[in-house]
Parts: sequence; structure tokens; C-alpha cells
Amino acid sequence: MSKISKFFKGGGSAASKGRGGPSPQEALARLRETEEMLSKKQEYLETRIERELALARQHGTKNKRAALQALKRKKRYEKQLNQIDGTLSTIEFQREALENSHTNTEVLKNMGYAAQAMKKVHENMDLNKIDDLMQDITEQQDVAQEISDAISSRATFGDEFDEDELMAELEELEQEELNKGMRDVTLPSVPSTSLPSHPASTRKRTEDEDEMKKLAAWAS
Repeated sequence: MSKISKFFKGGGSAASKGRGGPSPQEALARLRETEEMLSKKQEYLETRIERELALARQHGTKNKRAALQALKRKKRYEKQLNQIDGTLSTIEFQREALENSHTNTEVLKNMGYAAQAMKKVHENMDLNKIDDLMQDITEQQDVAQEISDAISSRATFGDEFDEDELMAELEELEQEELNKGMRDVTLPSVPSTSLPSHPASTRKRTEDEDEMKKLAAWAS
């Protein structure tokens, strides 16, 4: 009988005797122990493989028989190592499935507790009273909103005036300002000096004629 069979047969029967099987926690603990044991066996086989390979290299063709024996042992160890890899994969899958099942069981259990608690709370509640309460709350909120609107609205005491009268008064004020501006305007004074009798262009032409006459007299 293998060590794994003895492990499950002996420990499992003792743990589950009289209880109809182990609990999920116990099964998970056993699976983790088995994984740890197989992992140690893996390390041992890997060490033996490296040792046999080193022996085969050491003997080489000098001692062909010893080298071949070392390679055969290496092959056996590699075969055992592959078997352990497969076993560990199976155990890992089983452990994960058991963990998920245990988690789902606990979740459902807690959800059942919560449902019972909600049911107990709702037993003391009257839907008709709840509807009446919500209606009262809504009415009070409406009253509070009306009070808030009344307080925040702008006061209009004494603000009712005839807009046409105000516009007429504004136009009178503007006209008064315009008249006042016209009175403040100062007209320019009339110059005291007499204006020249001849325009400047005529005076210039006379001076040119005089100069031409002088030149003509000099030349003759």
C-alpha cells in the first residue's frame, strides 16, 4: 500500500469516524499536507537527477557501464517526477474546487441569515403606516418649500409706479440738461483789427508787377 493510500485511509477514517465524513476545513488541510509532501519529493528527485547526470558525465566512455547505469536511474527519476507533476495538478484542481464549494456554502449560509434578519425586521412593519408616514413627510416638505419661497421672494411694497410718468419726468430732466449746456456755450469775439482791403493774392501780384517795372527800367 502506498504512502498516499495509507495517509488517506488512516487519517481520514479517524477524522471522520462517527461524523459521516470530514469537514471542508479538514479535507483542505489534508490536501495541503499532501501537496507539501509531494513538493518535497519533487525537490528530492530533481537533486537525484542532477547527481546521476553528473555521474554519467564523469564516467563517460571511460566507464561506459557505470555511465549507462547512471543514465537509467536518471530516466526512472524523471518518470517519477512527471508522475508527481500530474498528481499535484489533480490535487490542486481538487483543492480549488473544494475551496470554491466551501466559499459558496458560506456565502449561501450568510445570505440565508441576512434573509431571516430582514424577515424579522419586516414583521414589525405595517405597509399602511409606512404609506401614511411617507404622505405626511411629502406634505410637510411641500409646506416647508412654500414657506421658503415666501421668505425668499422679493418685497414689492411701494414699488408700483406709472412707467409713462417716469419716462416723461426723465425727458424733462434731459431737456433741462440740454438747455443748461446751450447757455454755457461762449461765442467767439469779433476781431478789432480791420481786414486788409485787398486779398493777399492781389497784393502779391502788384508787388510782382512793380518788380518787373524796375527791371525794365534798369535794362533800358
